[in-house]
Amino acid sequence: MNTSAPLRIVPLEKKAELGRFLKVPSAILGSDPNWISPLLLERRLHLGAKTNPWFEHARWKGWVAYRGEKLVGRISAQIDYLHLERYEDATGFFGMLDAEDNPETFNALFDAAETWLRSEGVKRVRGPLSLSINDEVGLLVDGFDTPPVFMMGHAYPYYGKHIENAGYTKAKDMLAYMVAPDFPEPKVMHRLLRSSKKPVRVRPLDASRYDEELATLREIFNDAWADNWGFVPFTEAEFKDLGHSLKLLIAPELIQIAEVDGKPAAFIAALPNVNEVIKGFNGKLLPFNWIKLLWGLKKKFPKSSRVPLMGVRRSFHNTPLGPGLAFLVIDAVRHHLVARGVEQVELSWILEDNEGMRNIVETIGGRDYKRYRVYEKTLS
Repeated sequence: MNTSAPLRIVPLEKKAELGRFLKVPSAILGSDPNWISPLLLERRLHLGAKTNPWFEHARWKGWVAYRGEKLVGRISAQIDYLHLERYEDATGFFGMLDAEDNPETFNALFDAAETWLRSEGVKRVRGPLSLSINDEVGLLVDGFDTPPVFMMGHAYPYYGKHIENAGYTKAKDMLAYMVAPDFPEPKVMHRLLRSSKKPVRVRPLDASRYDEELATLREIFNDAWADNWGFVPFTEAEFKDLGHSLKLLIAPELIQIAEVDGKPAAFIAALPNVNEVIKGFNGKLLPFNWIKLLWGLKKKFPKSSRVPLMGVRRSFHNTPLGPGLAFLVIDAVRHHLVARGVEQVELSWILEDNEGMRNIVETIGGRDYKRYRVYEKTLS
């Protein structure tokens, strides 16, 4: 690495710079055998104001770092007005951080992001969030020896050192658990369910009422997570966009809804681990990788899966039925995963201090195998 070449930090003000911004992760992480490049088309759509409804209540800036003519880093800075409305804490965010192992590069990127955020009235910076609390959250700080699953991040161990040297401290850790779906059915599940004085049943998503079902899932999720650290609710447009983006990936039976006395009370959604299929694509779908993707998802289901969305209504929290409903939807979806040949399921992410959910996952044999950290810093 030519560390004597001059470092330049370039803002994303031209369309061509976005393409370079998207190439940075592979330029930095490409030599790591566990790195899997996300699909560049999906990342471009994610960052597009016309294609991502998150931008209806937020905005961002991005910067690319060059050493000479070589790509050596990137960072984003975000302001989410729904977060500010909810918490009134003058907090902004950084994300999409990748850089060479050089403190000068990290410091220069943070200086660019913090200068913009400060000019917008931000008093505290938190991250990485790429771009929101409902997207990729946190920096990988433990579990570098295995590839990330779909929609989860990856990094080198040195990232954390340089972030901390830039003045950031830990705000919260999130855990990713791995569990084999053929676990023995826990007896405690039936004891908890018997505590309900109302009938409880679980059913798959009704694809014939897809939009109506999406609205139900969003309502449960926003209610279930309302008291969680950093939570910002999904807007109707965001959840609908997410649901339709994932429609090709999720069979209806991989979304299970629990009802109490006929009213939706909990749900779970399991995704095939797309990263198994796109490893080696280098982020590209054309000319023929899209065929491999469809084959890998429809004809040869991946051996691993991820549960990114799950929730139990708050009215059942701190009641015996609450964990019973969580066990019930997990149990319902895992049978369909086993039938597809799935051998490992990641449940992510789970807050480190969410003892209730951690106990449920550990009861069925889950082990926390990756840790992601959100940092924060007060701006002077």
